[in-house]
Amino acid sequence: MGKRKKQAKVLRIFRKIHRTTGALLFIFFFFISITGLLLGWKKNTNGAILPESQKGTSTELVEWLSVDSLHTIACTTLHNSVSQNLSLELDRIDIRKDKGMVKFVFVDQYYEVQLDGATGDVLSVGQRKSDFLENVHDGSILDRYLGTSGIIKLIYTSIMGISLLMFTITGFWLWYGPKRMRQSGRSSQNPSQKNTMGTVS
Repeated sequence: MGKRKKQAKVLRIFRKIHRTTGALLFIFFFFISITGLLLGWKKNTNGAILPESQKGTSTELVEWLSVDSLHTIACTTLHNSVSQNLSLELDRIDIRKDKGMVKFVFVDQYYEVQLDGATGDVLSVGQRKSDFLENVHDGSILDRYLGTSGIIKLIYTSIMGISLLMFTITGFWLWYGPKRMRQSGRSSQNPSQKNTMGTVS
């Protein structure tokens, strides 16, 4: 019975860890699951979450305008099409040679401007809600607004990663532990003895 009691003790500890982890981090697991689901579908929402990538007129880089010229067009387009109050700080430039198009992604409110690389024509102006969801998903939304250069994301992802690992391990043991205890209990029982019947004279 010593082994069985030890298994029961381990099971109680794992159940407590599982329950406590789930209760304390419920809201974070909720946001991670929802944002993860939406991010998985971002390219299949008809532009609702992520603006669809448009096609330009040429895939030959030698025919393209200079990046500086395209950048000027993108900045002018952002202010004229959305708001003069938006910052022109760039998050990144995404060159899609195979589509003949370049994206200028701005920091302020996650806006992007898609331009034809060869002509500079505006192909699309949209808000990248997927980038916001990614920032919420990995906790970098706080770094973005507090200017903490990634430290919050590092701490958050470390805590959530370890917690999810613990949640998985303890959840598996809560399923497997009782099975093992039952098997251990059966193996420790004495084999049943056969009843013998005396002969009647």
